[in-house]
Amino acid sequence: MENFMMVLTVFVLAIFVGFEVITKVPPILHTPLMSGSNAISGITIIGAIISAGTKQTEVTMYLGLIAVIFATINVVGGFMVTHRMLEMFKRKD
Repeated sequence: MENFMMVLTVFVLAIFVGFEVITKVPPILHTPLMSGSNAISGITIIGAIISAGTKQTEVTMYLGLIAVIFATINVVGGFMVTHRMLEMFKRKD
């Protein structure tokens, strides 16, 4: 039970820290920082895979799986937004 509380505490703190970091970024800087956030989400995917793979408890396995899914959505969405932004700067023939 002690291990579960530690993992749950880290998970909840990560949610709050992530929310605070994202809300503090001004909208004008959001798109240029997308590639940086993609790198961070890639690190999150690795951590989530490790968390899910250790199978300490069923809850950590499911939370790790959820984290992998959300981080993957974030990375794919980030690449799509970045690609779309770069298309805007190409010359039209």
